[in-house]
Amino acid sequence: MPKINIYLPDELAEAVRESNVPVSAVCQRALEQAVRRVTAIRETALGDLDDADFAARLPHFTGRARTVLRLGIERARTDGSPAVGTGHLLGGLLDEGANLALHVLRAMEIEPDGVGRELARQTTVETGTASADDTAHFSGAAANALELAVTEATASGHNYVGGEHLLLGLIAEPDGVAGQVLRSVGAELRLTRRAVAAALAGYVHLRAQAQQGAATGTAETGALLAAAVRQEVEPLVRRIERLEERVGARTGQ
Repeated sequence: MPKINIYLPDELAEAVRESNVPVSAVCQRALEQAVRRVTAIRETALGDLDDADFAARLPHFTGRARTVLRLGIERARTDGSPAVGTGHLLGGLLDEGANLALHVLRAMEIEPDGVGRELARQTTVETGTASADDTAHFSGAAANALELAVTEATASGHNYVGGEHLLLGLIAEPDGVAGQVLRSVGAELRLTRRAVAAALAGYVHLRAQAQQGAATGTAETGALLAAAVRQEVEPLVRRIERLEERVGARTGQ
């Protein structure tokens, strides 16, 4: 039976050893599920899918996340692209305009408009799966990004996939246009994960306030979420800056 090496952070590896988790069985099960999901995504023919079709095919995706996908598909059609790539999905995320991922980017001092301009400078063509009737499919990179979005949601203990998970999936996917654009503007994966966690915590707090009668407007909600994210992210940013300063001092820069 072939072997696949799996690398774990030191803390997780130690926890796995102490708990005697059956690593091989757990990994096989997780990989089987991931293969089924990503294969289904890649084989999905993106013709005239309506809301019911999307809800049936992607039941764990929120309505807003499905809207992002539809907008991405529309972008691919406008481009005349044979496949819906990660760049189209990122464009859909930006076009939707109200998802949590955009609040996260702004809190990280990354303006969505700037991301859009950088995306416009890139080619969005990625290899997809052709069909007999030339119906478009998700590109290989886009299918992987969607699977990674599911993985990010599952790892966070969430039973849904939202725009924030799509953002993480696009950043994590190594080969797609979207990941290249996002990483080039400073959306590093671990930092963005922390920002998403902070934003979700802030959102839960705001909802609790609203249920107690303290209604909050959209603009104020965005500002409060941004403040919550910055509070969580700033210590990490300062730590990175100190490390960069030390490296620079050692190299004489």
